[in-house]
Amino acid sequence: MFVKDRMNPAPVCGKPEMTVIDTQELMNSKKIRHLPICDESGVLVGLITQTSLRSALPSDVSRFSRFEISYTLSKIKAQSIMVTDVVSIGPDTPIEDAAALMAEKRIGALPVVEDDKLVGIISGENIFTAMTTLLGSRNPGIRVTVQQPDQSGIIARLTTAIAQEGGYLSVCVGYNPPEHDDRWVSICKVENIAEDKLVKIICDLEDAEILDIRQFQEQK
Repeated sequence: MFVKDRMNPAPVCGKPEMTVIDTQELMNSKKIRHLPICDESGVLVGLITQTSLRSALPSDVSRFSRFEISYTLSKIKAQSIMVTDVVSIGPDTPIEDAAALMAEKRIGALPVVEDDKLVGIISGENIFTAMTTLLGSRNPGIRVTVQQPDQSGIIARLTTAIAQEGGYLSVCVGYNPPEHDDRWVSICKVENIAEDKLVKIICDLEDAEILDIRQFQEQK
């Protein structure tokens, strides 16, 4: 899965010459927290965030009337408060790299850029939805978590044993548990097989342990 598969391909954009008031109204009306700012050629030149908008307000708003604040913001342009050192990403970037970059930079969205032009935006919500899809949250079947030695061929051994008995794996992902770096945990979603039969298949594998098993019904 790539960024282009989960990004919003038609993001709402602003212009550098927009006033802060107009920018704020646009973001509120579209219910967005990040507004890419593009020039007339569609080139990304900045990003307005909720933090950017707050930076335009006086440090002590209690000293000013609502009219004074609105008047001040109507004179400030988006280009004066936008983030210009924008962290962006390409459409062909793997989704997990986008997630890692957002976590590293502690940001809630990434503009997607190709040939310097904005082609989309991907948010934390998009990433979250992608991760739940990869984990098969809406797939019916048996969700089983299996721990095995972290050795070459160990995942193939598990998936082959299930497939040979007629089981269909719609999901198979894994990770090293932090407390046991010599072990590998596989999370599988299996269909077309009874739970007791699946348990026997896994227990017959040498040094394989079922950590969790549960049934999931098809989402309506």
